[in-house]
Amino acid sequence: MTTLYLHNARIVCPVAGERNGDLLIAGGVIADCPISDDATRVDCGGKLVLPGIVDVGVATIDRAAFRAGGITRVALMPDQSPVLDEPGIVQRSALIGRPDLWIHPIAAATRGLAGTDLAEMAICASAGARAVGTGRAWIADSGVMHRVLAYARDLDLPVIAHAEDGGLAAGAVASEGETATRLGLPAAPSLAEPLAIARDLMLAEQTGARLHLRQVTTAAGFALVRAAKARGVRVTCGITPTHLLLSDNAMSDFRTFAHLSPPLRSEDDRKAALGALADGTIDLLCSGHDPRGPEEKRLPFADSTAGAAGAVTLLPLALGLVRDGVIGFKRLAELLAHAPARLLGVETGSLVPGMPGDVILVDPHAPWQIDADATPGVAGNTPFDGLPVQGRVLRAWKGGREL
Repeated sequence: MTTLYLHNARIVCPVAGERNGDLLIAGGVIADCPISDDATRVDCGGKLVLPGIVDVGVATIDRAAFRAGGITRVALMPDQSPVLDEPGIVQRSALIGRPDLWIHPIAAATRGLAGTDLAEMAICASAGARAVGTGRAWIADSGVMHRVLAYARDLDLPVIAHAEDGGLAAGAVASEGETATRLGLPAAPSLAEPLAIARDLMLAEQTGARLHLRQVTTAAGFALVRAAKARGVRVTCGITPTHLLLSDNAMSDFRTFAHLSPPLRSEDDRKAALGALADGTIDLLCSGHDPRGPEEKRLPFADSTAGAAGAVTLLPLALGLVRDGVIGFKRLAELLAHAPARLLGVETGSLVPGMPGDVILVDPHAPWQIDADATPGVAGNTPFDGLPVQGRVLRAWKGGREL
């Protein structure tokens, strides 16, 4: 296996911090040893070297988008066809991306994601599942959710939950508020999120299970998570850059690229999300990558399918948060790599010796404009279409092997 020597780099590690210098990858892992004569040398020109991004909760395996976005590992949602509720399906999903992409399946918590009968979590875990999840829906039956959390606790698997009360949110495509009223869209109160979070937090606290809320997007939801963490509840939460940077005002022209799940929230909720990111309530950033083609988006807003392509824009939008002073570079690497890896229990996400050589070279100042029609991947539908951004992945390596 080729030895890789990255020099003249600004190295950002979520564990060891920032430094200017070099990084050696030998035998596929970060090494601390003399440089061999046959090492492949890369002059980084003072650009950023970051751990490869670990993206939790992608809906589609999209290699071109992941490569362009610097994503080297993904946790795949259970909402596939067929549903990831059988060990054979889980195992195939875990192996199809290697060696370029490592897929960590999130097994379905219930059979067929129907929210009634528990799936075979233990067998799915032995087949490669790193977590169990409720998919795009909330488990309405509290008894079932209690059993899911208790079973997952015994297996030491995190439960990745969608936090949105289905009874309130059924049929809605937007959050209640001025924008939804003006556009005449079916809407649900944002209360649907904290109601779901409150119940799941109480059940997680009672069972001692690990609960990860895939996306929290409301001020009330952040307050609940913050208080639960203070009590010692084993809870983490994520968010996409979309919900950090856009409010429901982005739907004002009926642009279906802004039809998301969970829906865009109010400006007050968006500001609360930035505060939760700054104070550490939010544990990780994810792309929510759910690309949709024109047959699903070129429809009236209420008839279109929720979802957006987010893999390619995840890093440049996150770098914008650094430039705005919301977070620093070390925290950026924590949010994009180390915290997701820790959630999934995989040994990656940092640049300390012994870790896999999953590394990306990034020019944080490279200017470009997001173009939905030219974005690599299955589809480029993004609410940020046309936005000027800065930050590009120049090169990427998986286990020291260039992608």
